[in-house]
Amino acid sequence: MRWFVAIVGILVVAVLFDLGLLACAMLAVLGLMLISRFLSRAWITNLEVTRECNRVEANVGESIAFVITVRNRGSLPVAWALVEDMLPKGALVSRPPRIEIKGHRMAVLMLKPRGRKTLNYQLHFAMRGYYQVGPMVVETGDLFGLHRRFRIVTEPVYLLVYPKVIPLPGYDIASRRPIGEIRLTHRLFEDPTRISGVRMYQPGDALSRIHWTATARTGVLHSKVYDASTIAGASIVLDFHRDSYPAKNEPGRSELAVTAAVALANAVALMGQPVGLVTNGRDAADRIRRRDELACRQADPRAGRAAVQRLAAMREDDDRLRPLIVPHARGPEAFARIRETLARVELSDGLTFDRLLIEAEHRLPRDATVVAVLADVTPETALALGRLRRQGFAVSAVLLAFDDVERIDSAGPLIAEGIPVRSLSDEEELYRFCELQLVTPL
Repeated sequence: MRWFVAIVGILVVAVLFDLGLLACAMLAVLGLMLISRFLSRAWITNLEVTRECNRVEANVGESIAFVITVRNRGSLPVAWALVEDMLPKGALVSRPPRIEIKGHRMAVLMLKPRGRKTLNYQLHFAMRGYYQVGPMVVETGDLFGLHRRFRIVTEPVYLLVYPKVIPLPGYDIASRRPIGEIRLTHRLFEDPTRISGVRMYQPGDALSRIHWTATARTGVLHSKVYDASTIAGASIVLDFHRDSYPAKNEPGRSELAVTAAVALANAVALMGQPVGLVTNGRDAADRIRRRDELACRQADPRAGRAAVQRLAAMREDDDRLRPLIVPHARGPEAFARIRETLARVELSDGLTFDRLLIEAEHRLPRDATVVAVLADVTPETALALGRLRRQGFAVSAVLLAFDDVERIDSAGPLIAEGIPVRSLSDEEELYRFCELQLVTPL
Protein backbone atom coordinates (compact mmCIF):
# COMPACT_ATOMS: atom_id res chain seq x y z
CA MET A 1 0.00 0.00 0.00
CA ARG A 2 2.85 2.41 0.76
CA TRP A 3 4.28 1.84 -2.71
CA PHE A 4 0.96 2.71 -4.28
CA VAL A 5 0.74 5.92 -2.27
CA ALA A 6 4.29 6.87 -3.24
CA ILE A 7 3.70 6.21 -6.95
CA VAL A 8 0.42 8.12 -7.01
CA GLY A 9 2.13 11.02 -5.20
CA ILE A 10 4.96 11.13 -7.72
CA LEU A 11 2.45 10.91 -10.56
CA VAL A 12 0.50 13.91 -9.19
CA VAL A 13 3.72 15.95 -8.85
CA ALA A 14 4.75 15.03 -12.40
CA VAL A 15 1.39 16.17 -13.77
CA LEU A 16 1.43 19.44 -11.81
CA PHE A 17 4.92 20.33 -13.01
CA ASP A 18 4.34 19.02 -16.55
CA LEU A 19 7.03 16.31 -16.28
CA GLY A 20 5.77 14.09 -19.09
CA LEU A 21 8.53 11.47 -19.04
CA LEU A 22 8.26 10.95 -15.29
CA ALA A 23 4.46 10.80 -15.52
CA CYS A 24 4.66 8.10 -18.23
CA ALA A 25 7.10 6.10 -16.12
CA MET A 26 4.85 6.30 -13.05
CA LEU A 27 1.83 5.29 -15.10
CA ALA A 28 3.72 2.27 -16.41
CA VAL A 29 4.84 1.29 -12.91
CA LEU A 30 1.34 1.79 -11.55
CA GLY A 31 -0.16 -0.33 -14.29
CA LEU A 32 2.44 -3.03 -13.74
CA MET A 33 1.70 -3.16 -10.02
CA LEU A 34 -2.06 -3.33 -10.57
CA ILE A 35 -1.70 -6.13 -13.11
CA SER A 36 0.72 -8.00 -10.82
CA ARG A 37 -1.64 -7.70 -7.88
CA PHE A 38 -4.56 -8.90 -9.98
CA LEU A 39 -2.62 -11.91 -11.32
CA SER A 40 -1.27 -12.97 -7.93
CA ARG A 41 -4.74 -12.84 -6.40
CA ALA A 42 -6.31 -14.70 -9.31
CA TRP A 43 -3.65 -17.43 -9.26
CA ILE A 44 -3.82 -18.08 -5.52
CA THR A 45 -7.63 -18.15 -5.63
CA ASN A 46 -7.90 -20.51 -8.60
CA LEU A 47 -5.44 -23.10 -7.30
CA GLU A 48 -7.02 -26.25 -5.86
CA VAL A 49 -4.90 -28.87 -4.11
CA THR A 50 -5.93 -32.27 -2.77
CA ARG A 51 -3.97 -34.92 -0.93
CA GLU A 52 -4.67 -38.64 -0.78
CA CYS A 53 -2.94 -41.30 1.31
CA ASN A 54 -3.43 -45.04 1.29
CA ARG A 55 -3.70 -45.40 5.10
CA VAL A 56 -3.22 -43.55 8.37
CA GLU A 57 -1.69 -46.36 10.46
CA ALA A 58 1.57 -48.22 9.98
CA ASN A 59 4.21 -50.21 11.81
CA VAL A 60 7.83 -49.30 12.29
CA GLY A 61 9.72 -49.97 9.06
CA GLU A 62 6.69 -49.49 6.80
CA SER A 63 5.87 -46.68 4.37
CA ILE A 64 2.78 -44.65 3.57
CA ALA A 65 2.23 -43.25 0.06
CA PHE A 66 0.79 -39.81 -0.72
CA VAL A 67 -0.61 -38.41 -3.95
CA ILE A 68 -0.90 -34.62 -4.33
CA THR A 69 -3.06 -33.24 -7.12
CA VAL A 70 -2.79 -29.55 -8.09
CA ARG A 71 -5.50 -28.06 -10.33
CA ASN A 72 -5.86 -24.66 -11.95
CA ARG A 73 -9.58 -23.88 -12.02
CA GLY A 74 -9.11 -20.51 -13.72
CA SER A 75 -9.01 -19.49 -17.36
CA LEU A 76 -5.58 -17.85 -16.93
CA PRO A 77 -2.31 -19.79 -16.89
CA VAL A 78 -0.38 -19.87 -13.61
CA ALA A 79 3.22 -18.84 -14.24
CA TRP A 80 4.50 -20.48 -11.08
CA ALA A 81 3.23 -22.02 -7.87
CA LEU A 82 5.23 -23.52 -5.02
CA VAL A 83 3.40 -26.43 -3.34
CA GLU A 84 4.72 -27.81 -0.05
CA ASP A 85 3.28 -30.51 2.19
CA MET A 86 4.46 -29.75 5.71
CA LEU A 87 6.09 -32.37 7.91
CA PRO A 88 7.14 -32.25 11.58
CA LYS A 89 10.58 -30.67 11.69
CA GLY A 90 11.71 -32.58 14.76
CA ALA A 91 11.12 -35.94 13.07
CA LEU A 92 13.23 -34.90 10.07
CA VAL A 93 16.23 -33.36 11.86
CA SER A 94 16.61 -35.94 14.65
CA ARG A 95 19.62 -38.26 14.48
CA PRO A 96 18.81 -40.80 13.25
CA PRO A 97 15.77 -39.31 11.44
CA ARG A 98 12.41 -40.69 12.47
CA ILE A 99 10.99 -40.15 8.97
CA GLU A 100 12.61 -40.64 5.57
CA ILE A 101 11.12 -39.01 2.47
CA LYS A 102 11.07 -40.80 -0.86
CA GLY A 103 9.87 -38.61 -3.70
CA HIS A 104 8.91 -34.94 -3.79
CA ARG A 105 6.62 -33.34 -1.24
CA MET A 106 7.54 -29.85 -2.51
CA ALA A 107 7.69 -28.62 -6.11
CA VAL A 108 7.45 -25.49 -8.27
CA LEU A 109 4.79 -25.95 -10.96
CA MET A 110 3.53 -24.14 -14.06
CA LEU A 111 -0.12 -24.77 -14.88
CA LYS A 112 -2.03 -24.03 -18.05
CA PRO A 113 -5.69 -22.97 -17.91
CA ARG A 114 -7.77 -25.81 -16.40
CA GLY A 115 -4.55 -27.77 -16.10
CA ARG A 116 -3.59 -30.37 -13.53
CA LYS A 117 -0.36 -31.87 -12.21
CA THR A 118 0.36 -34.67 -9.75
CA LEU A 119 3.09 -35.22 -7.17
CA ASN A 120 3.90 -38.53 -5.49
CA TYR A 121 5.98 -39.25 -2.43
CA GLN A 122 6.31 -41.78 0.36
CA LEU A 123 7.12 -41.49 4.04
CA HIS A 124 9.18 -44.31 5.52
CA PHE A 125 8.90 -44.51 9.30
CA ALA A 126 11.99 -45.60 11.19
CA MET A 127 10.47 -45.01 14.65
CA ARG A 128 7.05 -45.16 16.22
CA GLY A 129 5.13 -41.96 16.89
CA TYR A 130 2.15 -39.75 16.14
CA TYR A 131 2.93 -37.53 13.17
CA GLN A 132 1.14 -34.59 11.61
CA VAL A 133 1.41 -34.43 7.82
CA GLY A 134 0.23 -31.15 6.34
CA PRO A 135 -1.51 -28.89 5.96
CA MET A 136 -0.48 -28.07 2.40
CA VAL A 137 0.90 -24.57 1.84
CA VAL A 138 0.75 -22.95 -1.61
CA GLU A 139 2.77 -19.90 -2.59
CA THR A 140 2.50 -17.91 -5.81
CA GLY A 141 3.03 -14.37 -7.06
CA ASP A 142 3.80 -12.17 -10.01
CA LEU A 143 6.86 -12.60 -12.22
CA PHE A 144 8.57 -9.49 -10.82
CA GLY A 145 8.35 -10.46 -7.16
CA LEU A 146 6.22 -7.45 -6.28
CA HIS A 147 3.37 -9.46 -4.76
CA ARG A 148 3.40 -12.86 -3.12
CA ARG A 149 0.46 -14.80 -1.79
CA PHE A 150 0.33 -17.78 0.60
CA ARG A 151 -2.57 -20.08 1.30
CA ILE A 152 -3.27 -23.14 3.44
CA VAL A 153 -5.19 -25.41 1.10
CA THR A 154 -5.68 -28.78 2.85
CA GLU A 155 -6.38 -30.08 6.33
CA PRO A 156 -3.59 -31.99 8.09
CA VAL A 157 -3.69 -35.75 8.40
CA TYR A 158 -2.43 -37.54 11.52
CA LEU A 159 -0.51 -40.78 11.18
CA LEU A 160 -0.07 -43.35 13.94
CA VAL A 161 3.03 -45.55 13.72
CA TYR A 162 2.95 -48.50 16.10
CA PRO A 163 6.08 -49.71 17.90
CA LYS A 164 7.48 -53.07 16.95
CA VAL A 165 6.36 -56.10 18.96
CA ILE A 166 9.30 -58.28 19.98
CA PRO A 167 8.34 -61.79 21.10
CA LEU A 168 9.76 -63.06 24.36
CA PRO A 169 10.60 -66.69 23.56
CA GLY A 170 11.65 -67.41 27.13
CA TYR A 171 8.02 -67.39 28.18
CA ASP A 172 6.38 -70.79 28.37
CA ILE A 173 2.77 -69.80 27.84
CA ALA A 174 1.53 -73.22 28.84
CA SER A 175 3.11 -72.85 32.28
CA ARG A 176 1.21 -69.57 32.77
CA ARG A 177 4.13 -67.85 34.48
CA PRO A 178 4.05 -64.09 33.99
CA ILE A 179 6.68 -61.52 34.88
CA GLY A 180 6.48 -62.50 38.53
CA GLU A 181 4.46 -64.84 40.72
CA ILE A 182 2.75 -63.51 43.82
CA ARG A 183 0.61 -64.82 46.62
CA LEU A 184 -2.90 -63.51 46.22
CA THR A 185 -4.29 -61.48 49.08
CA HIS A 186 -7.77 -61.81 47.60
CA ARG A 187 -8.94 -65.12 46.17
CA LEU A 188 -10.41 -63.64 43.03
CA PHE A 189 -9.58 -66.55 40.72
CA GLU A 190 -9.20 -70.27 41.04
CA ASP A 191 -6.74 -72.32 39.03
CA PRO A 192 -8.56 -75.45 37.76
CA THR A 193 -5.22 -77.14 37.11
CA ARG A 194 -4.26 -77.03 40.80
CA ILE A 195 -6.40 -79.22 43.09
CA SER A 196 -5.82 -78.53 46.76
CA GLY A 197 -8.27 -81.08 48.19
CA VAL A 198 -11.73 -82.66 48.23
CA ARG A 199 -14.80 -81.72 50.24
CA MET A 200 -18.43 -82.81 50.51
CA TYR A 201 -20.70 -81.72 47.70
CA GLN A 202 -22.58 -78.48 48.38
CA PRO A 203 -25.71 -77.31 46.57
CA GLY A 204 -24.73 -75.07 43.68
CA ASP A 205 -21.45 -76.84 42.85
CA ALA A 206 -20.99 -77.25 39.11
CA LEU A 207 -20.76 -80.74 37.63
CA SER A 208 -17.21 -79.97 36.52
CA ARG A 209 -16.18 -79.67 40.19
CA ILE A 210 -17.43 -83.12 41.19
CA HIS A 211 -14.61 -85.53 42.07
CA TRP A 212 -16.01 -88.71 40.52
CA THR A 213 -13.29 -91.00 41.90
CA ALA A 214 -13.96 -89.96 45.51
CA THR A 215 -17.71 -90.11 44.85
CA ALA A 216 -17.48 -93.69 43.53
CA ARG A 217 -15.29 -94.79 46.41
CA THR A 218 -17.45 -93.33 49.18
CA GLY A 219 -20.85 -93.42 47.57
CA VAL A 220 -21.37 -89.75 48.51
CA LEU A 221 -20.96 -86.82 46.20
CA HIS A 222 -17.65 -84.98 46.67
CA SER A 223 -16.38 -81.79 45.01
CA LYS A 224 -12.89 -80.62 44.15
CA VAL A 225 -11.27 -77.67 45.92
CA TYR A 226 -8.88 -75.59 43.83
CA ASP A 227 -5.97 -73.42 44.87
CA ALA A 228 -6.26 -69.74 44.21
CA SER A 229 -4.36 -68.68 41.15
CA THR A 230 -0.90 -67.40 42.03
CA ILE A 231 -0.78 -65.06 39.06
CA ALA A 232 -2.90 -62.06 38.25
CA GLY A 233 -1.17 -60.35 35.37
CA ALA A 234 1.03 -57.29 35.45
CA SER A 235 0.91 -53.54 35.85
CA ILE A 236 3.54 -51.99 33.59
CA VAL A 237 4.73 -48.65 34.97
CA LEU A 238 6.83 -46.74 32.44
CA ASP A 239 8.99 -43.82 33.55
CA PHE A 240 8.97 -41.32 30.67
CA HIS A 241 10.10 -38.19 32.47
CA ARG A 242 12.47 -36.07 30.39
CA ASP A 243 15.10 -35.87 33.13
CA SER A 244 15.51 -39.65 33.08
CA TYR A 245 16.61 -39.67 29.44
CA PRO A 246 19.84 -37.73 28.79
CA ALA A 247 20.05 -36.12 25.36
CA LYS A 248 23.24 -37.98 24.45
CA ASN A 249 21.40 -41.31 24.31
CA GLU A 250 18.24 -40.08 22.64
CA PRO A 251 16.10 -41.19 20.96
CA GLY A 252 17.62 -44.66 21.39
CA ARG A 253 16.94 -45.07 25.10
CA SER A 254 13.34 -43.86 25.03
CA GLU A 255 12.54 -46.05 22.01
CA LEU A 256 14.05 -49.05 23.80
CA ALA A 257 11.87 -48.30 26.83
CA VAL A 258 8.72 -48.28 24.71
CA THR A 259 9.76 -51.45 22.88
CA ALA A 260 10.40 -53.24 26.19
CA ALA A 261 7.03 -52.15 27.60
CA VAL A 262 5.22 -53.35 24.46
CA ALA A 263 7.02 -56.70 24.54
CA LEU A 264 6.14 -57.29 28.20
CA ALA A 265 2.50 -56.30 27.66
CA ASN A 266 2.26 -58.63 24.68
CA ALA A 267 3.73 -61.57 26.59
CA VAL A 268 1.31 -61.15 29.50
CA ALA A 269 -1.66 -60.68 27.18
CA LEU A 270 -0.80 -63.87 25.27
CA MET A 271 -1.05 -65.78 28.55
CA GLY A 272 -4.60 -64.62 29.01
CA GLN A 273 -3.64 -62.57 32.05
CA PRO A 274 -4.85 -59.01 32.69
CA VAL A 275 -2.37 -56.28 31.88
CA GLY A 276 -2.45 -52.52 32.36
CA LEU A 277 -0.21 -49.53 31.74
CA VAL A 278 0.69 -46.43 33.75
CA THR A 279 3.13 -43.78 32.54
CA ASN A 280 4.04 -40.18 33.23
CA GLY A 281 4.65 -39.43 29.54
CA ARG A 282 2.36 -37.18 27.56
CA ASP A 283 0.02 -38.16 24.77
CA ALA A 284 1.04 -36.64 21.44
CA ALA A 285 -2.63 -36.37 20.49
CA ASP A 286 -3.03 -33.75 23.23
CA ARG A 287 -0.69 -31.46 21.32
CA ILE A 288 -2.77 -31.28 18.19
CA ARG A 289 -3.78 -27.78 17.35
CA ARG A 290 -7.27 -28.41 16.09
CA ARG A 291 -8.70 -25.95 13.64
CA ASP A 292 -11.64 -26.07 11.31
CA GLU A 293 -11.55 -25.18 7.62
CA LEU A 294 -12.54 -21.58 8.29
CA ALA A 295 -9.72 -21.09 10.76
CA CYS A 296 -7.23 -22.48 8.26
CA ARG A 297 -8.38 -19.99 5.64
CA GLN A 298 -8.01 -17.07 8.00
CA ALA A 299 -4.24 -16.99 7.56
CA ASP A 300 -3.09 -13.69 6.10
CA PRO A 301 -2.35 -14.41 2.41
CA ARG A 302 0.40 -11.78 2.51
CA ALA A 303 2.16 -13.35 5.49
CA GLY A 304 5.62 -14.77 5.00
CA ARG A 305 6.41 -18.46 4.63
CA ALA A 306 7.72 -18.74 8.21
CA ALA A 307 4.53 -17.19 9.65
CA VAL A 308 2.31 -19.56 7.66
CA GLN A 309 4.37 -22.57 8.73
CA ARG A 310 4.15 -21.57 12.40
CA LEU A 311 0.39 -21.24 12.09
CA ALA A 312 -0.02 -24.65 10.51
CA ALA A 313 2.42 -26.66 12.64
CA MET A 314 1.48 -28.86 15.59
CA ARG A 315 2.08 -26.99 18.82
CA GLU A 316 4.98 -28.14 20.97
CA ASP A 317 3.88 -27.04 24.44
CA ASP A 318 1.73 -29.20 26.67
CA ASP A 319 0.65 -28.61 30.27
CA ARG A 320 -0.71 -32.08 31.02
CA LEU A 321 0.18 -33.32 34.52
CA ARG A 322 -2.15 -36.31 34.70
CA PRO A 323 -0.67 -39.77 34.13
CA LEU A 324 -1.63 -41.85 31.12
CA ILE A 325 -3.45 -44.94 32.37
CA VAL A 326 -4.73 -47.97 30.47
CA PRO A 327 -6.97 -49.96 32.85
CA HIS A 328 -6.30 -53.63 33.46
CA ALA A 329 -8.03 -55.97 31.05
CA ARG A 330 -7.52 -59.28 29.29
CA GLY A 331 -7.31 -60.25 25.67
CA PRO A 332 -6.02 -58.74 22.42
CA GLU A 333 -8.16 -55.63 22.83
CA ALA A 334 -6.33 -54.71 26.02
CA PHE A 335 -2.96 -55.13 24.35
CA ALA A 336 -4.12 -53.09 21.35
CA ARG A 337 -5.03 -50.17 23.65
CA ILE A 338 -1.65 -50.35 25.38
CA ARG A 339 0.20 -50.50 22.07
CA GLU A 340 -1.70 -47.51 20.72
CA THR A 341 -0.97 -45.50 23.86
CA LEU A 342 2.72 -46.37 23.68
CA ALA A 343 2.79 -45.40 20.01
CA ARG A 344 1.74 -41.85 20.95
CA VAL A 345 3.60 -41.41 24.24
CA GLU A 346 6.27 -38.71 24.40
CA LEU A 347 8.77 -37.55 26.99
CA SER A 348 7.28 -35.10 29.46
CA ASP A 349 8.57 -32.81 32.18
CA GLY A 350 5.42 -33.24 34.28
CA LEU A 351 5.15 -35.91 36.98
CA THR A 352 8.30 -37.49 38.32
CA PHE A 353 8.24 -41.26 38.79
CA ASP A 354 7.75 -41.17 42.57
CA ARG A 355 4.83 -38.75 42.18
CA LEU A 356 3.45 -40.95 39.41
CA LEU A 357 3.26 -43.91 41.80
CA ILE A 358 1.46 -41.78 44.37
CA GLU A 359 -1.07 -40.61 41.77
CA ALA A 360 -1.69 -44.08 40.32
CA GLU A 361 -1.33 -46.33 43.37
CA HIS A 362 -5.08 -46.66 43.90
CA ARG A 363 -5.39 -47.81 40.26
CA LEU A 364 -2.90 -50.66 40.63
CA PRO A 365 -4.49 -54.06 41.40
CA ARG A 366 -2.84 -55.38 44.53
CA ASP A 367 -2.64 -58.90 43.12
CA ALA A 368 -0.85 -57.91 39.90
CA THR A 369 2.91 -57.72 39.54
CA VAL A 370 4.16 -54.14 39.24
CA VAL A 371 6.82 -54.08 36.51
CA ALA A 372 8.68 -50.75 36.49
CA VAL A 373 10.49 -49.86 33.25
CA LEU A 374 13.17 -47.37 34.28
CA ALA A 375 15.89 -45.43 32.48
CA ASP A 376 17.28 -43.82 35.62
CA VAL A 377 16.90 -44.57 39.32
CA THR A 378 16.91 -41.73 41.80
CA PRO A 379 16.72 -42.25 45.58
CA GLU A 380 13.08 -41.11 45.42
CA THR A 381 12.30 -43.71 42.73
CA ALA A 382 13.86 -46.54 44.76
CA LEU A 383 12.04 -45.47 47.94
CA ALA A 384 8.70 -45.26 46.10
CA LEU A 385 9.06 -48.78 44.68
CA GLY A 386 10.26 -50.09 48.05
CA ARG A 387 7.19 -48.59 49.70
CA LEU A 388 4.97 -50.45 47.23
CA ARG A 389 6.77 -53.70 48.04
CA ARG A 390 6.33 -53.17 51.78
CA GLN A 391 2.62 -52.56 51.21
CA GLY A 392 2.29 -56.05 49.77
CA PHE A 393 2.75 -55.42 46.04
CA ALA A 394 4.97 -57.71 44.01
CA VAL A 395 7.48 -55.39 42.35
CA SER A 396 10.05 -56.03 39.63
CA ALA A 397 12.20 -53.56 37.70
CA VAL A 398 13.49 -53.50 34.13
CA LEU A 399 16.48 -51.17 33.95
CA LEU A 400 17.70 -49.56 30.72
CA ALA A 401 21.47 -49.24 31.15
CA PHE A 402 23.96 -48.81 28.30
CA ASP A 403 27.14 -49.56 30.29
CA ASP A 404 28.27 -51.26 33.49
CA VAL A 405 28.61 -47.99 35.40
CA GLU A 406 25.00 -47.03 34.74
CA ARG A 407 23.86 -50.54 35.56
CA ILE A 408 25.63 -50.63 38.93
CA ASP A 409 24.67 -47.08 39.95
CA SER A 410 20.99 -47.57 39.09
CA ALA A 411 20.52 -51.15 40.29
CA GLY A 412 22.10 -50.59 43.71
CA PRO A 413 19.25 -48.56 45.31
CA LEU A 414 16.66 -51.01 43.94
CA ILE A 415 18.48 -54.07 45.26
CA ALA A 416 18.77 -52.36 48.63
CA GLU A 417 14.98 -52.11 48.67
CA GLY A 418 14.65 -55.84 47.92
CA ILE A 419 13.47 -55.35 44.34
CA PRO A 420 14.74 -57.80 41.69
CA VAL A 421 16.26 -56.06 38.66
CA ARG A 422 16.88 -57.09 35.07
CA SER A 423 18.83 -54.77 32.76
CA LEU A 424 18.60 -54.08 29.02
CA SER A 425 21.00 -52.28 26.74
CA ASP A 426 19.58 -53.08 23.29
CA GLU A 427 16.84 -55.00 21.51
CA GLU A 428 19.02 -58.10 21.16
CA GLU A 429 19.03 -58.48 24.93
CA LEU A 430 15.25 -58.15 24.90
CA TYR A 431 15.02 -61.32 22.81
CA ARG A 432 16.92 -63.13 25.59
CA PHE A 433 15.09 -61.33 28.34
CA CYS A 434 13.23 -64.34 29.72
CA GLU A 435 15.98 -66.93 29.63
CA LEU A 436 16.08 -66.36 33.40
CA GLN A 437 12.74 -66.08 35.15
CA LEU A 438 11.98 -62.95 37.10
CA VAL A 439 10.60 -63.97 40.48
CA THR A 440 9.46 -61.35 42.92
CA PRO A 441 9.72 -61.87 46.69
CA LEU A 442 6.80 -63.63 48.30
